[in-house]
Amino acid sequence: MPQDSVELRYSACPHDCPSTCALEIEVLGPDRIGRVRGARDNDYTAGVVCAKVARYAERIHHPDRLTQPMRRTGPKGSGRFVPISWDEAMDEVVTKFREAEDKYGSETVWPYYFAGTMGFVMRDGINRLRHAKRYSGQHSTICTTLAWSGFMAGTGALMGPDPREMAKSDLVVIWGTNPVNTQVNVMTHVTRARKERGAKIVVIDTYRTGTAAQADLFLCVKPGTDAALACAVMHVLFRDGKADWEWMRSNTDDPEGLAEHLKERSPAWAEAICGVPAAEIEELAGLIGATPRTYLRLGYGFCRGRNGVLSMHSAACIASVTGAWRHEGGGAFHNNGGIYHWDRSMIEGLDVRDPSVRVLDQSRIGPVLTGDTRDLGDGPPVTAMLIQNTNPMMVAPDLGRVHEGFARDDRFVCVHEQFMTETAEMADIVLPATMFMEHDDLYQGGGHQYIIWGPKLIDGPEGCRSNHAVICDLARRLGVADDHPGFAVSSKHLASQVMEASGWGDLDTLIEKRWIDAQPSFEDSHFINGFGHDDGRFHFRADWSHKMNGFGPRGVPETMPDLPDFWNVIDAADDEQPFRLVTAPARNFLNSSFTETATSRQREDKPTAQIDRDAAAELGVTDGGKVRIGNAQGSVLLHARLVDGQQRNTVIVESVWPNHAFEEGIGINLLVSAEPGAPIGGGLFHDTAVWIEAA
Repeated sequence: MPQDSVELRYSACPHDCPSTCALEIEVLGPDRIGRVRGARDNDYTAGVVCAKVARYAERIHHPDRLTQPMRRTGPKGSGRFVPISWDEAMDEVVTKFREAEDKYGSETVWPYYFAGTMGFVMRDGINRLRHAKRYSGQHSTICTTLAWSGFMAGTGALMGPDPREMAKSDLVVIWGTNPVNTQVNVMTHVTRARKERGAKIVVIDTYRTGTAAQADLFLCVKPGTDAALACAVMHVLFRDGKADWEWMRSNTDDPEGLAEHLKERSPAWAEAICGVPAAEIEELAGLIGATPRTYLRLGYGFCRGRNGVLSMHSAACIASVTGAWRHEGGGAFHNNGGIYHWDRSMIEGLDVRDPSVRVLDQSRIGPVLTGDTRDLGDGPPVTAMLIQNTNPMMVAPDLGRVHEGFARDDRFVCVHEQFMTETAEMADIVLPATMFMEHDDLYQGGGHQYIIWGPKLIDGPEGCRSNHAVICDLARRLGVADDHPGFAVSSKHLASQVMEASGWGDLDTLIEKRWIDAQPSFEDSHFINGFGHDDGRFHFRADWSHKMNGFGPRGVPETMPDLPDFWNVIDAADDEQPFRLVTAPARNFLNSSFTETATSRQREDKPTAQIDRDAAAELGVTDGGKVRIGNAQGSVLLHARLVDGQQRNTVIVESVWPNHAFEEGIGINLLVSAEPGAPIGGGLFHDTAVWIEAA
């Protein structure tokens, strides 16, 4: 396009990533965009954006976008639909919901959603309809529950040192996350620390990732054993006089008890559990002990297991043993969600929520839809669903039961989507949705500290409607529009109300500034003024009791260690299932988003199983040859990719690939259990024992 035809506009990336990048977008016309870049004047994004979002024109202008409502005419999953009008579609949804309610009561309807967009209005507005109608609630466990519970068990608050301080650190420990694939801006600040300060980079993960390739020291752990590594590091810090007793006695709950507890948790003890050589554990502990400005950047991946909360809590404790919190560029950081003090009552309809209505576990959608009484209790079956912002037919655990549940003809499903996803293919009614540049919304960073406005920049395809428009229309047709004022206003008005109710000023100021830096002071971010617990101290002794423990496995929290420890409840490898499976994120996909774009598919090529070269030789598996991976839940056929620098009995399948990319039509999450993580539920995507054989 001629340069004078390009208008540079600003927004925020809406996808489920802690970076929530501030964006610069070339607008070429009323319905067309060009290139997408990270905002150069935002000091967290710093002009950098991941390659998949840089190519967003490929996604937003994709020829396969949904642009008109459709009704299914063939069997579920057949792909046979006919176009219908919006009025016809909405009338049918309302009729089916009312029929279900008349037969079973309101709890038979389950609105189901997640983070296909991170915008508050378009993501969370479905809850306003849920609460107004007394539909079944959702306990959102698939992503953050385990990690957040583990971090806050120590700090008492979901916040930490300014993420930009990574650039001021002398040692950055990237633990359980692969930001080269998933949070590219982390690498911006870490690389700056290396260039400007000579900082060392340590990466701890289950395989040699793109991030690990940039590390000065890479520690490869067996899945689910990170807490053992953390305990051994703290053992060495106490043993070698590198623990900051003065700081601990003033700021933690029981340093003496922790030191005594860790006396037997030596590097040799940890090596037998986590597979990291004792010498490497000693090296890591030596680096941390000698570097006051150590910044622990703690991810989600190492928490996605039955003992994941212990892994997070144990790793976060290291910063309190050394007193790294007291230094700029030091401490432990996971997520900044606690700094924003949002009041989202207007968006979510929290003021009309009935706490007696049952709540169903998002991660257990398979058992829920197949009638498991552990989930349904004495309530009705789920016979009607509205689905926005998620694709459970691809991303949910225990896919066999998920597919079985969606195949039932006695369940009505409406899916509001941008593409004909595999969940949409199982729907009775499919509604076309706008994308983030085609509506207004409000965003926050999890991996940083900015509140960002995402305005409508272009017109969407004719026929697409926003999530907010659909929710408000359903409320009107179902007769509850007058029950809450949020149904009668625009998405921009809702965002404005949330800003003011939460103490962040008026929306016009945010629109003018484009973003607000919400980072608390150094003293608050580093907990110099006290941690979030009532006693103001960091808790080495975790209190795992919680009002939502009913969503966790039985025997919790009574059986959980209160001090950092390796809690051996993982799906352990044995003679029948000698490998442990990790379904890590692929670089060019984001959950099921971008799996529809040609460039992302070409760059990922095909689903592969990354296997240690020596282990593969014993199995008779060749590089590029086919392997079958399975357990009691089923088996999946993939191509092998032989690698070095990986634990011998670990297998990595980077995901999430569509089911149709697998030869037998079902994806890797077939093998992942839907059992809840402790103490209050959570997805177990990296805690699966499997067998492997040459195919």
